[in-house]
Amino acid sequence: MGKGSVAREMVKKSRLVSLDTDDIIESMENRAIKEIFATDGEAYFRNLERRVGRWLAKNIEGTLISTGGGFYKVPNIRKIGTIVLLNAPFDVIYSRILAHPDAAKKLKKRPLFQDIEKARALYDERLPNYLKIADVVIDVTNKEIDVIAKEILKKGKK
Repeated sequence: MGKGSVAREMVKKSRLVSLDTDDIIESMENRAIKEIFATDGEAYFRNLERRVGRWLAKNIEGTLISTGGGFYKVPNIRKIGTIVLLNAPFDVIYSRILAHPDAAKKLKKRPLFQDIEKARALYDERLPNYLKIADVVIDVTNKEIDVIAKEILKKGKK
């Protein structure tokens, strides 16, 4: 269960429309994130995220927006809306990915998850930044998707 599953559940429980920044980038580039990383590198991808961030801030309102792990660095992120962090320990996240029926596909799709120790170090590096920028933090450990969605909708209204 990840951000996409939670977003789909929130759409069911609200009148929100959902967008995913990674999907927007893949559509813009007409290629997968892993291909963008492999061909053009992370810096190019981060530039695409900033471009999407500017577009979202200017054009989108009242929409649930799911973002990738590095999107917190987008300079205008606070202008886009309320920032909700779905928080879980690294081992919980990794276990969930491994437990998924398409675990190999899910791992292959994540360029920064190819080396587990590097992924863990990146998580440890990013977590304080995620916590600093989040308006709402939801601990998703051992929670069902519908409970998480209800909690976000409740806390996000404040």
